[in-house]
Amino acid sequence: MTRANLPQSPSVYNSVILLPSPLIYQEHPMKQNARIFVTRKLPVAVEQRLARDYQCDFNATDTLYNAEELVQRSADCDAILCCHTEKLNESVIAALPESIRVIANFSVGVDHCDLDAARARKIIVTNTPDVLSDSTAEIAMLCMLGAARRGGEGYSLVRRDGWHDWSPTFMLGKQVTGKRFGIVGMGRVGQVTARRARGFDMEVHYHNRNRLDAELEQGAIYHQTLESLLSVSDVLSLHCPNNPDSVGLLNAARIAQLPDGAIVVNTARGTVVDDEALVEALRSGKVWAAGLDVFNNEPSGIHPAYRELPNVFVLPHLGSATEQTRDAMGFRALDNLDAIFSGREAGDRVA
Repeated sequence: MTRANLPQSPSVYNSVILLPSPLIYQEHPMKQNARIFVTRKLPVAVEQRLARDYQCDFNATDTLYNAEELVQRSADCDAILCCHTEKLNESVIAALPESIRVIANFSVGVDHCDLDAARARKIIVTNTPDVLSDSTAEIAMLCMLGAARRGGEGYSLVRRDGWHDWSPTFMLGKQVTGKRFGIVGMGRVGQVTARRARGFDMEVHYHNRNRLDAELEQGAIYHQTLESLLSVSDVLSLHCPNNPDSVGLLNAARIAQLPDGAIVVNTARGTVVDDEALVEALRSGKVWAAGLDVFNNEPSGIHPAYRELPNVFVLPHLGSATEQTRDAMGFRALDNLDAIFSGREAGDRVA
């Protein structure tokens, strides 16, 4: 299929379809000749648009490249379109060929990419905000309910044919309706999650670097300190970015400030949680249950207790894993590339 007859792919942001702008798709010499190294296999519609508009080095087998391979495959390319699975640290970025002008991330988080190193090389870095807020908030609700209603235990019981009776005290969980829902990090995802929690008649509390305007708060109760928030969080939902200030944020001292029998939900980054502290709290009952979609050292090196403890509901980092969201992330990354290689400023530039 040639560039001319490849179908146009609309940009999908959450549930809204935005038809491609003629400005984005106008032929521009710099854009036509740009070569893109695509580090992972992307959704079909995204790869079709890439193939139509650029010269591409695709990853047909979805291989996870190591640092040396990333540098080698970037040779003669103008940009890298990567995911959070690629660790673009200082040494990798320093070794990239001089031709690389852009690192376009297929992700909101950019903790896998050394932004200072990119700036030193004058490499533009972009991300894909906004488009995964709904899907991640849905997963936060799934994690909360799975933990509160013992979803992992129930699923396992039925699948292994271990369910043989019913009684009034069988598999009792916790009801979340009307409980206090604490949010750490009231950004885009946190705000959507707050709206979903209100659907369960939960009282929303939050801690954020700055207090939101009343219109965005929508009645949520602001806590200037994290400690104040923890003390009222029957359910604690983590939505803060991974940065030096948030590493190990939920540690033993802070877990001790939660109400007894609290539920912990993490759809942010695994690094936000001190695993040993959370595991001990889950074993002791201080934390009644946890719903986790992200982990330290994922996927293969996660803390073994998370696989063993019955009061942990686990998912394999599915926050943005819907067809609509993954298409939207790809189109957002391509919108940034289109802007840069057409001589305009990228809308989602982070470095």
